[in-house]
Amino acid sequence: MSKTFRYIFILSLCLLMTEVDLFGQSRNKRRPTSTSAYRGRYKNIKVSRAKAKVVCPIFEDSQYPYQGIGIKVGDPFAITYKFYAAKNFAIAIDGGKAASGLYSGYHRENFQDLIEPDTLGFDQGVGYLGHIVKKEWVLEGKALYQRDASKVLKGLQWYVGAGWQWRNTDIQYEYLLEISFDENEINILDESYLTMGPVAVLGIEYSYFTIPVSAFMEIEWYTDVVQDPGWQRFQGGVGLRLIF
Repeated sequence: MSKTFRYIFILSLCLLMTEVDLFGQSRNKRRPTSTSAYRGRYKNIKVSRAKAKVVCPIFEDSQYPYQGIGIKVGDPFAITYKFYAAKNFAIAIDGGKAASGLYSGYHRENFQDLIEPDTLGFDQGVGYLGHIVKKEWVLEGKALYQRDASKVLKGLQWYVGAGWQWRNTDIQYEYLLEISFDENEINILDESYLTMGPVAVLGIEYSYFTIPVSAFMEIEWYTDVVQDPGWQRFQGGVGLRLIF
């Protein structure tokens, strides 16, 4: 917590120095003449944008570990937490809601596997009508290896990693049951399942700001090993984290 207060103090100092600069400039405008005896004794404090970034740094090699918390937008839309254990190693945990619209086709294909043929009569059949995803929550944890990429852009890092993802889905199907040649009825099927599998990630992170914030962009590869073994999906998103 002391590190958080230190960031607040340093940021306040930056703002104060800027105010002193503006105040000094306004006084010089009001009294441009006389007081030549004082000329050169007092100088305005000027803080350039480049210097402010040095005064308010994050990710100094000697200051690890760091922590970060923020929002990730994409698949999934999640709250994201990252523990920067060392310069080249971190752990990230994301928890949130899957982008269900991207999985509409997949859920539709799964419907046929949910209807057991031996439950139907000789002349009966089913037809898919639609589905509603009641919830589709995602939780994943990843170990990350990070490398500096400041030669490309100051404050930039790239990282790779691997982890595990859990998915909890509640879905409701609406289907047409063909009872006989001239008799049909509409039925509802509720399905819930918990699935999981490994996930691999590749991303970049940028943190050269005057405030302790990092921005990141990543792409992930996930494969299911429970509900539909072998099924694969690319995921990813962009986000911001507050560093403390």
